[in-house]
Amino acid sequence: MLKLRNLGILLVSVLLTVSVSSCNNSGKKKGKSENKKEVNIFYPNWAEGVAFTYLAKAALEADGFEVNLTNLAPGLIYGELSKDDSKGDVCLDAWLPNTHKDYWADYGDKLVKIGEAFTGATTGLVVPAYVTINSIEELNANKDKFSSEIIGVGGGAGIHANTIKAIDAYELDFEQITSSGPAMVASLEKAIRDEEWVVVTGWKPHFKWVRNDLKYLDDPKGIFPKDVLTIISRRGFAKDQPEAATFFKNFSLEEGQLYELMTAIADNGEEAGAAKWYKANKVLVDSWMK
Repeated sequence: MLKLRNLGILLVSVLLTVSVSSCNNSGKKKGKSENKKEVNIFYPNWAEGVAFTYLAKAALEADGFEVNLTNLAPGLIYGELSKDDSKGDVCLDAWLPNTHKDYWADYGDKLVKIGEAFTGATTGLVVPAYVTINSIEELNANKDKFSSEIIGVGGGAGIHANTIKAIDAYELDFEQITSSGPAMVASLEKAIRDEEWVVVTGWKPHFKWVRNDLKYLDDPKGIFPKDVLTIISRRGFAKDQPEAATFFKNFSLEEGQLYELMTAIADNGEEAGAAKWYKANKVLVDSWMK
């Protein structure tokens, strides 16, 4: 009986210890990525977004970070980053304040602008330089040469919505063909090889301007705006990862630098191309950590 009594006391003591320990640890939930150098980047499948993202990955991994990438449509990027339990941390390719203004209106109060990857971004309708028209207002008179089609990108892109506005504003007898960034470039370059007329939804920065002789069609109604390629994050990211937040705050490329990076990626693939450009520009990129 004495042994059983002592055993019972011992069990009660153990249970009390476990209970107290649990109470002491409750409320001490670790913040996202606390004590771990980890960054989760969301990015759209656009040439500049891919370039920014893979360069950031190369630089952060060289500094000891674990970097996870997720490719999403732009609307999903904004929505996911705005969640309190977001699985992502940052996106380097938000077209603000104009092209993505609707997304910002929906989610901006739950997001943070932490840097500017590129300034002076533009969008519009693009044709090869040999096309003899120079304005959107001239499209209808030449619709047969374009098969009454504007080759577009994904439906979630801001330029897709602005092209719909342009079709209405200019009363264009054209249909916007929804595809993707790579598919749009493939259609453009095939038409150029065949010396055919083609009009696509285009933007700068983009490597197609380096590889081809192109021009914007004039936009007298001002449908297509200028933007800054803004780096946005979930709330709390700078507190959880201050070193990475400093990197993104300082992250910025000029047009020539970005085209060099894009060319390296086009020639070598995302991982290898970004790593190669990072190695050649290590002093610049590493300075963003400070």
